[in-house]
Amino acid sequence: MDADCIDYKETGFFSSTVTDYLDNVPELRSFYSYRPDMQGFAELFEHKKVTTNRDLLVQVLNAQYSKAGGQNNATPALPYAGIVNANIRLLGADNTYTVTTGHQLNIFTGPLYFIYKIVTAIKLCRQLKAAFPDKNFVPVYWMASEDHDFAEINYTNIGGKKVHWWYEATGATGRINPDTMRQAINQYKGVLGLEGHSSELGEMVETAYTKFDKLADATRYLVNALFGQYGLVIIDADDHQLKQQFAPIMERDIIEQNSFKNINEAIGQLQQLGVHAQVNPREINFFYLKDNMRERLVFEEGRYSVLNTDISFSEDELRQEIKSAPERFSPNVVMRPLYQECILPNIAYVGGGAEVVYWLELKSNFDFYGVDFPILILRNSGLVIRKDTAAKIAAMELNAADIFKPTDEIKSTWVKKHSSHDLTLNEEWREIQCVFEKIKLRSHKIDPTLEPSAAAVQARLKHALDNLEKKLVKAEKKNYHIRLEQIEHIKKDLFPKNSLQERTENFGLSYVKWGQFFIDELILNFEPLDFKFTVLTE
Repeated sequence: MDADCIDYKETGFFSSTVTDYLDNVPELRSFYSYRPDMQGFAELFEHKKVTTNRDLLVQVLNAQYSKAGGQNNATPALPYAGIVNANIRLLGADNTYTVTTGHQLNIFTGPLYFIYKIVTAIKLCRQLKAAFPDKNFVPVYWMASEDHDFAEINYTNIGGKKVHWWYEATGATGRINPDTMRQAINQYKGVLGLEGHSSELGEMVETAYTKFDKLADATRYLVNALFGQYGLVIIDADDHQLKQQFAPIMERDIIEQNSFKNINEAIGQLQQLGVHAQVNPREINFFYLKDNMRERLVFEEGRYSVLNTDISFSEDELRQEIKSAPERFSPNVVMRPLYQECILPNIAYVGGGAEVVYWLELKSNFDFYGVDFPILILRNSGLVIRKDTAAKIAAMELNAADIFKPTDEIKSTWVKKHSSHDLTLNEEWREIQCVFEKIKLRSHKIDPTLEPSAAAVQARLKHALDNLEKKLVKAEKKNYHIRLEQIEHIKKDLFPKNSLQERTENFGLSYVKWGQFFIDELILNFEPLDFKFTVLTE
């Protein structure tokens, strides 16, 4: 694949807060730890204090992989187990660090940016190893297995077609049995043309969603099949032992409501800088979790109650419940990052634009609890252009930056460039301006108060000429309507629903065509610390 890179600002799809962060705007400096560059990592290593229980982490990961990895007749062996196990063992060493990304358990991996997140983490680990050879770096995918928003993960889009898992789910999505996915599996394979014959992706999907009884384990298998060979370690934090490590902070935060105070204060400061809050904390930022149930914990009338249930605790009962069953307490979106950093020897978090912004809200809470804040890495973004679409772009003499502009703007620019007529009135306007300078001078000599009136007439005439120019372009567009339809086809193909391809399209079509080479090309061309949008052309 050929790769071209453009600035994020040129795409028009990224917030000013994200680009300000990348541009090192001073006003945001207090809301994160170190800069996302090699110098920032060097400074982090000088101060990094790992409090992770490494032995426990290795023990839990080994147990999770053993359970999901072919230790009995019911479950198939995980591919690339040797490579992954080697990285798990490395986590026990004091000079090993993780680069983590996290996401929900979207079926069939969901949109492309799921893939891009993990690729960014893998590539960054390689670059860090080259820059700091005395240290080891392990890419980690944190499964959001405790998330309960099933409607956000039960579908994917392929080539404009929606594949849907029709099922009424409750509780943590990681605990859902995927045994009702047969229709979605068949539909997914059918859209990709995989029905009726053997294929690598088809076999991955079949094995993942028919051989495991939890969606978390199914997702582990599929993601491992795609990324295990690159050493990706997958963690399911819905675990009793891991939650025990976080229990002291859970207990303190639920009772003292510190995150509510700290994060709200940070949000207020960010709002003064014009930053829109991505997430808002609650007084208690934990859910109560059991099979088929994940409900908010609230403090009402002197007791800690679980919404929509008859479960409640006194303060002493709550402390005992956290001590004996910490796995029943599930952090929400503002506490999950703190939990992650407590149990992993992590130095960087890879996330999308909205994630980077909401992490900026959290640093004061990390500081309060004495937990190191990771370096925030904006994941790589990409646009994959198929060969036939690339041919259309070339025929229209467009470049990578052009295709991100609004459709009408592209058309107008193209018509002005290719028309045999001069469709601008710039020269005429310059002549009119000279005339108006004379008019304003004469008006001033007669009566100085008339000069603003002349200027107002000039402004109205400029507006009228601009409208006339638009009409000239519009009229000429009709003469090129067949050619301009190509621009509409290009935009529709590359920006489904007027959004970025990566936010909608599944990786399936590219993987069926290219196989694992598609992942290899992403790793080759993504540059995590360059912070450029990558356009890949077949």
